[in-house]
Amino acid sequence: MNLFNAIEISGSGLSAERVRINVGSMNLANAHVTRTLDGGPYRAKSVIFSSTAYRPDPATGGDDQLDPFQDELNQALQTVKVSAIVDDPTPFQEVYDPKHPDADERGIVRLPNVNVMEQMVDIMTASRAYEANVTAIETAKSMALKTLDIAR
Repeated sequence: MNLFNAIEISGSGLSAERVRINVGSMNLANAHVTRTLDGGPYRAKSVIFSSTAYRPDPATGGDDQLDPFQDELNQALQTVKVSAIVDDPTPFQEVYDPKHPDADERGIVRLPNVNVMEQMVDIMTASRAYEANVTAIETAKSMALKTLDIAR
């Protein structure tokens, strides 16, 4: 595996974690929205990741014919992608507030199913995973530069 492959694999992780951070931020921003365009309260979203077999890009030298183990290694490598963004199926919170504009005839207001603490933990976890992928890219870049220095 060349260093560009490592950067591409970590790059897929960066993209996936960026989506996860964006969805968590959207959930937090809508944590108190009781009326959406669909008419009901905001429903929290969740990100579903899936792994796919790594296919090296021939333009970056991923098509190395000199290494007999390259095909076997490429079959073992996986990248991550966002396969879906789905609605969270947990029920809405119900609160008695007869003065609220979205209260029903019994005075019950349905609030979004966003758990603020869970969203904050999810954003922090995604942020740490993002940082780990950046570190992996920086390490691969540093190794490539040191290889060039040795070759001089």
